[in-house]
Amino acid sequence: MGRNGAGKTTLFEMIQGNLAPHEGNVELPAAWRISSLRQHIEPSGRAAIEFVMDGDVRLRRVQTAIERAEKEGNDERLAHALTEFEDLDGYRYENRAATILVGLGFTASEFSRPYREFSGGWRIRLNLARALMTPAELMLLDEPTNHLDLEATVWLQRWLAKFEGTVLMIAHDRDFLDSAVDTIVHIDQYQAWTYRGGYSSFEEQRAAQLAQQEVLHQRQVKERQRIGRFIDRFRYKATKARQVQSRIKLLERMQQVAIVRTELPYRFSFQSPGRLDQPMVQIDNCSLGYGGIQVIGDLTQRIYPGDRIGVLGLNGAGKSTLLKSLASAIAPLEGSIQLSEHTSVGYFAQHQLEILDGRRSARDHVVSLVEMPEQQIRNFLGAWGFGGNDIFRRVDQFSGGEKARLVLAMISLGRPTLLVLDEPTNHLDIDMRAALAHALDSFEGAVIVVAHDQHLLRQCVNEFWLIEDGSVSAFEGDLEEYEDSLDRVTEEPKKPTTQSSKEARRERAEIRNRQRAHLRRKEEVESLLVELEQEVQDLNDLLVNPETFQGADRKELNDWMRLYGSKKKQIEELENEWMSIEERLYGG
Repeated sequence: MGRNGAGKTTLFEMIQGNLAPHEGNVELPAAWRISSLRQHIEPSGRAAIEFVMDGDVRLRRVQTAIERAEKEGNDERLAHALTEFEDLDGYRYENRAATILVGLGFTASEFSRPYREFSGGWRIRLNLARALMTPAELMLLDEPTNHLDLEATVWLQRWLAKFEGTVLMIAHDRDFLDSAVDTIVHIDQYQAWTYRGGYSSFEEQRAAQLAQQEVLHQRQVKERQRIGRFIDRFRYKATKARQVQSRIKLLERMQQVAIVRTELPYRFSFQSPGRLDQPMVQIDNCSLGYGGIQVIGDLTQRIYPGDRIGVLGLNGAGKSTLLKSLASAIAPLEGSIQLSEHTSVGYFAQHQLEILDGRRSARDHVVSLVEMPEQQIRNFLGAWGFGGNDIFRRVDQFSGGEKARLVLAMISLGRPTLLVLDEPTNHLDIDMRAALAHALDSFEGAVIVVAHDQHLLRQCVNEFWLIEDGSVSAFEGDLEEYEDSLDRVTEEPKKPTTQSSKEARRERAEIRNRQRAHLRRKEEVESLLVELEQEVQDLNDLLVNPETFQGADRKELNDWMRLYGSKKKQIEELENEWMSIEERLYGG
């Protein structure tokens, strides 16, 4: 644990031998193997399951030896290689990789897809799967839950509970830490402190430690003042010279107890939204999807002020599709979603981080939305963790967490009455997650959220909607009961019966047909976007040319402006459809 810049990732790099310490040594048992979650791997054409199986380097080497011995007809080498293969449990090799992939949210039809075809978040999942596949005595996991959904997060914490080696992990999901670790190492002010227990225990121990430190600090301040008064009083008396010098040396030797600094870096809230209608949202007989393809059908629901709705469902069930529909990012295929007169939506999704203008600063983004005095801008951004000159830094220099904070801050400026949040805690540190949970808990409007952060869901959500088999229904249990229902995800894939093999083949055929339809539509959308973007560029060139205004009448100019606006709107709609197709093809 530790704030950004405390040195957590640096510690991982030193353990792996990628960085040398300035002083001292980093020593590990000679026989220890290290597995680590790599955030960036060069995209390759390897099939997903082959990429994951590559994590077990020794088994791969034995497989190569078997193939070479068979090719050369060397029976002795073949027998030796086969014995080693069996000793390494090689016959369950592919099955273990499949189990990990399924647990992390991949479907069997995706096992053969090339690594490079997956989006960034899904590549991180594949990198994690490969790390879990690698035999190791020490596993280093840097933000392993960042791109996971709730179901995959639950599976991972159960997998780690069975892992027999040592795990060092950087994570900001407090419930995940409570479940997955038995020791917390807290890096603070260039020192590392060790606490036994999970995150909740760490909080209690840390609070007690800080309280004791504050008592010692106050006691020391009083003692230094008392000694200082003695020195000032008797400094120039010859009879007290020895005692004065003794106390001066005592002050010099006294190790100063640090001041306790407990101020949280975030102090924001979502402002009171004003009038709230009853109900805020009416959903009637809706079919949701895109490009004519239904994902969710026959949906009728109401959302009221004070509702705190958590959306549950396996990967690809349609959670993001539902949230996009509520945010009017995509229109329903059938039925209607009606927002009341005073309902405004604040929508957060991961792709919005890329919409930020990298050339502009956090201050620039705020100023583009509202007018306020300079000091008020500083105060507002300071509450979201952007202090001092950070408000002038270009966004392209921001971390993922800083971008997410800025997007949330911009949403709050609009004073929405309904917050629609799709994985809002990705990239956020533990202090920011706590601040967000507190802000959502005190928000007067309604919230609907998809999140893998179990603590956020437990603290902020008072009802769950479950998406399953294309329909949305109320989930009557709590989060623990939902997690218990996911036990089947942790089971290893079993060899199918003849009947289930036929069903599996039919299902794979249906999936392939749907994917082909998605891919065809995706190509059509991309082609249309190229044409429209060129047309918009041509119109833009025309409208910024001074000669245009000299030779055209007002009607022509208005027609061109309307056409320009229409083309821009078409581009926005097609981009939303393209993102929806990407989500359906690659998960969401």
